[in-house]
Amino acid sequence: MRRTIVATTLLAVTGLTHAAEPIQVIEPATITNPEMVELGKKLFFEPRLSKSGFLSCNSCHNLSLGGVDILPTSIGHNWQEGPINAPTVLNAKYMLAQFWDGRAATLQEQAAGPIANPKEMALEHELALDVLRAIPGYQAEFSEVFGDKGITLDTVTEAIATFEETLVTPNSRFDQYLNGDKEALSAAEQEGYALFKSKGCAACHNGPAVGGTMYQKMGLMQPFVTSNPAQGRVDVTGKEHDRMVFKVPTLRNIELTYPYFHDGSTYDLKEAVIVMQRVQLGQELTDQEADRITDFLKTLTGEQPQITLPILPPSVAGTPKPQPFAK
Repeated sequence: MRRTIVATTLLAVTGLTHAAEPIQVIEPATITNPEMVELGKKLFFEPRLSKSGFLSCNSCHNLSLGGVDILPTSIGHNWQEGPINAPTVLNAKYMLAQFWDGRAATLQEQAAGPIANPKEMALEHELALDVLRAIPGYQAEFSEVFGDKGITLDTVTEAIATFEETLVTPNSRFDQYLNGDKEALSAAEQEGYALFKSKGCAACHNGPAVGGTMYQKMGLMQPFVTSNPAQGRVDVTGKEHDRMVFKVPTLRNIELTYPYFHDGSTYDLKEAVIVMQRVQLGQELTDQEADRITDFLKTLTGEQPQITLPILPPSVAGTPKPQPFAK
C-alpha cells in the first residue's frame, strides 16, 4: 500500500513521464546506411520477386494503406486466399518476433518467407536470386552496397529488413501527449486512455508499438469463435498449450489497419474493442466506455512514412520471364 501511495504521489508531483506509462514514444527513424535502405526499398516494391511478376512485399503490406492490404486475408499467387490477416509492416521493428505465430525471429528472417511461399509470391529462392542476378542494375547496386557478398538470400533479406526498420510512425498525437503536450488529447481521449489502463488493455498492449511484446491466447476468458484455420504458436512449438496463442498485435495506426484480429473478422474498431474486452478480459463495456477507448486508439496514428516510389532497374533479354496467373 505504501509503495502505491508513493508512486501516486510521484506522478502527481512530476506529471506524465515515459517511465510511468505502459506506452513509450515512437522515435523517428535514424538512417545510417542510406544506400542499403534504398536498395531494400526497391526490393520491397519488386514484383519480379514473385513467380507471376505481379506481387511484391507492398502488395500485402501496402505503405499507402497503413502497411496492410485491408483484406481479411491476403490474395497470393494465382488468386489464392491466404490463411491469415496480413499484419502491418509499420513499426514491425518493435515486435518480439514476426508473423502472428512468431515463427520468424527477425525482420530479415521474415522477409524470406513470402517470396517462396506457394500461396504468396511463389518463387523459389534460387529462382528469385537468378532473376536479380540477371538484371544489370541490381548487379551494380548489390556490388556497391555489399561488395563481394553479391546477390544472395542473406543480402536480399538484409536489405529488405534494413528498409523495413525505417518504417516507423512517430509524432502521433498520443506521442505528443506523452512528451508533455496535455492539449494534444481531448478530454474524451484522455478518458479513453484512462479506461484503456484501468480495464486491463495495457497489460498486453504496451511498449512503443502498443503491442508486440508478448504472446497471448486469443479467447483467454471466453472462446473466440472463428472459422479461420490458423492455430497460433502450436504450429511452431508443437505444444498444446500454445494452441490459439498469437503475438499481441500493435495498436499503432490501428484506425488504418482494419480489418481486425488474425482472421480479419471485423472492420469496425469499436466492435473490435468490445470483442477484445469480452473474450480476453471477461468484461462488458458500456457503449460510452467503448466509444472513449476507441477515441483514444485513434490518437495512436502517427506520421506515415513518406515514400518516393522507386524506379526499378529494367530486365534484359536474359532475365528469367514471369509466369502470370493461370486463367
